[in-house]
Amino acid sequence: TMEDYALRYTPKSFRKWSELRIANTALGAVSFLALEAIGGVLALSYGFTNTFWAILAVSLIIFLTGLPVSYYAARYGVDMDLLTRGAGFGYIGSTITSLIYASFTFLFFALEAAIMALALELYFHIPLAFAYVICSVLVIPLVAYGVTLISRLQLWTQPLWLVLLVLPYLFVLLKNPEAFSDWTSFRGRDASGDFNLLAFCAACTVALSLVTQIGEQVDYLRFLPEKTAANRKRWWAALLCAGPGWILPGALKMFAGAFLAFLALQHEIPIERATEPTQMYLVG
Repeated sequence: TMEDYALRYTPKSFRKWSELRIANTALGAVSFLALEAIGGVLALSYGFTNTFWAILAVSLIIFLTGLPVSYYAARYGVDMDLLTRGAGFGYIGSTITSLIYASFTFLFFALEAAIMALALELYFHIPLAFAYVICSVLVIPLVAYGVTLISRLQLWTQPLWLVLLVLPYLFVLLKNPEAFSDWTSFRGRDASGDFNLLAFCAACTVALSLVTQIGEQVDYLRFLPEKTAANRKRWWAALLCAGPGWILPGALKMFAGAFLAFLALQHEIPIERATEPTQMYLVG
């Protein structure tokens, strides 16, 4: 009972939150700073032009592949494991799906813990290894109580997060607006600066790792209340925003990371540190 149906099937009796509450919680997953880090890596490696088109192409692929997955997960209240079985891939298929999703989750949680640890080190001047331990331990009570605690936490903290997310770009717009136009001509390590098919495909390969994020969105969407004639419009709006629609703010955050990494370089941050979100936002 403590973990709030963290896996598999969510019974109708537990799908008790409003569409808006579930959509808000699901979109909270987009706050992970790995998006900015990926955008920064792409921009520094392949330049603005190749990064721009790669993010757009990958966003379209992620939206189209995520739509049917989100729909059936929300309609029947099942996670990726059971959805794979229902699609006809059997026990082996669901096992492989679970392995892929688990690996993805471990990797991205490790990235997020590393980013948070760098922030703690920067602000409190504590050893990085100690910061890693703090980030690893603090997350346990948050996830132990499942969607109940996570939805409550994100409901109250999301406005603050949105303000802090936008602030650096407002300051750049006020203090150094020409930086945005300079960014569009940034060439990265590819000296040509033009569209290059090889660089575009390489950038797509990096960004496509995010296609698995739909598994986390599904973990929230299966808590949507059952679709009825009365809530049909709200249900579809929540599904599209929190399901495949996660990539819209996700793509904006990748673009933002690409811009902040460029800005960090302009402020003489070493190239090997310019892709760290802590350094990006510090400069902003």
